[in-house]
Amino acid sequence: MRSRRAWCKSRSSSCSKGELLAFMMEFLSRVEQTGFSTWVRESPSMFAYPMLLFLHTVGLAFLVGPSVALVARILGLAQSFPLAPMERFYRIIWIGFWINVGSGTVLLIADAATELINWDFYVRLGFIAAAVLLLKLLRRRVFHDPAGVLSARVLGIGLMLCWVGVLFWGRMRPSIGNAF
Repeated sequence: MRSRRAWCKSRSSSCSKGELLAFMMEFLSRVEQTGFSTWVRESPSMFAYPMLLFLHTVGLAFLVGPSVALVARILGLAQSFPLAPMERFYRIIWIGFWINVGSGTVLLIADAATELINWDFYVRLGFIAAAVLLLKLLRRRVFHDPAGVLSARVLGIGLMLCWVGVLFWGRMRPSIGNAF
């Protein structure tokens, strides 16, 4: 595949937005047509799409589950359980995050042209980015600056809202389709 600059020069002196969009669609279509993408999408093997979806679900459980437990403790549930040892949950959280990055990237490659042109994909990415930022801020506030209990609660509630957003848009995407 030619570079964007070569692609545009072969058509005119500069690229318009429409030409740039056509280049991107051509590129995404080629990504979808690779042997690996086709295998992920169409193979009857349980090691293709079903395994990736399973890994993505496990990663999400490792990511969201400990986050919910941590926030629940910060909000006052299970107060007899000490908060300090819960910092170890972050190892599990980051393992889940990286499992999701890997499996999500492969799932995205398998359906790149469809996913990358839908606005709801970017909404999900925004929720994920906000959740990762809130996880980092929450760790700093709770385990390294414990004086800020009120803001830790606010951060925790924000984190839960982000996870609800990720799960909602992830599950609603097949149902909503291109309705918007």
